[in-house]
Amino acid sequence: MFARTDFATHNPLVSHPPETPTVITPIEVMFFDTDCAAVVHNIAYLRFIETARTHLAEKMGMSLRTMSESGEYPVVVRTEIDYRSPAALGDKLEVRGHLEKIERSRFWVAFQIVRLGDEKVVVTCRQLLALISMPGAKILRIPAAWLETFSHLR
Repeated sequence: MFARTDFATHNPLVSHPPETPTVITPIEVMFFDTDCAAVVHNIAYLRFIETARTHLAEKMGMSLRTMSESGEYPVVVRTEIDYRSPAALGDKLEVRGHLEKIERSRFWVAFQIVRLGDEKVVVTCRQLLALISMPGAKILRIPAAWLETFSHLR
């Protein structure tokens, strides 16, 4: 089992080597993101992270079009999420993420959702992903180019 990341040391806000894919995705909290108290619903944070993770995949060479044409997709195997502070209707947020670790047949990504203005960390999240080939959902090895380019994350 992979040890849980301490965001004090593995923080998407800190500088990473230039070859480490990182992403910053702006979000504005809308009515449909909130519950009846105008607080962001827990599932909405996962949608924010999904959007950022899709942009991160593109930086790793897996655009939506590339995935569709190749039939190869990253799939979430595990999600670890901590809700640190509530966000509310109208808040401006950033999802800040990076590729954290790469293995033979899976990889970890890490995210923070931060409220702009006070820089309050709202959510921390890690996700374990695997690559699959469709149809059939056959698990693939991590591409050799990734293993070479991101060798500092092994």
